[in-house]
Amino acid sequence: MKIALNSIIVLVLLFSCKEGKETTKVSTKPEIHKGVVQEVLHVKDYTYVRMLENDQDLWLAVPLTNVEKGGTYFYSTSMEMKNFESKELNRSFETIYFIERISTTEEGVTSPIRTNPHSATMRGDQQSTAGQATKPVIDKKEVNVPVTENTIRISELFKNRDTYNNKVVRLRGQVTKYNPAIMNVNWLHIQDGTDHNGEFDLTVTSSSTAKVGDVVTVEGTVSLNKDFGAGYTYDVIIENASISK
Repeated sequence: MKIALNSIIVLVLLFSCKEGKETTKVSTKPEIHKGVVQEVLHVKDYTYVRMLENDQDLWLAVPLTNVEKGGTYFYSTSMEMKNFESKELNRSFETIYFIERISTTEEGVTSPIRTNPHSATMRGDQQSTAGQATKPVIDKKEVNVPVTENTIRISELFKNRDTYNNKVVRLRGQVTKYNPAIMNVNWLHIQDGTDHNGEFDLTVTSSSTAKVGDVVTVEGTVSLNKDFGAGYTYDVIIENASISK
């Protein structure tokens, strides 16, 4: 996976499906930011940080990271999100910046990393230290969704990805994660119980809605090696999909 740190950030998404629906405003910040941590709040997969930067208080959200109150930290590449609601914290943020990582050194936020917090859940024993990337773990669900007419298995798509590249496919699976209104589309993950060399979780973008636990049919275009920046890279992704039950 590659990272385009200068591209528009699509973090959010990217939070777990437990998080509330939000309105986003993309704000690219190529410069390095520096501030002093005033408050730290941890939830299952993410760390919320209240930072004092240039005499201004602001909130940051970063994949689960060890951050010390009173410490001086650096960060870069963020996406401003308005009226974001965290159900895990039971609170709303008027403005919050989703960031890729935070570090005690400037170099810690400029060196390449390989991580995609959008694609998986980070387990508690995989907490990273500040400035160090942690490879997330995708949980394989106990599902068995049969194929229907004109659909293929997820394992078949992963196995023969080159054959399906840029083609429209139909698959059926169970929604294991759902994140709405990210970069003007909804993001969902589906599994059908099949596996090809450890690949079993498929990311789909769509203007249609769904909820975790739904068994759905998706029909969309296959894209390979898709890089949205900020660690959001996908070997295989289905884009602009229609969703039906």
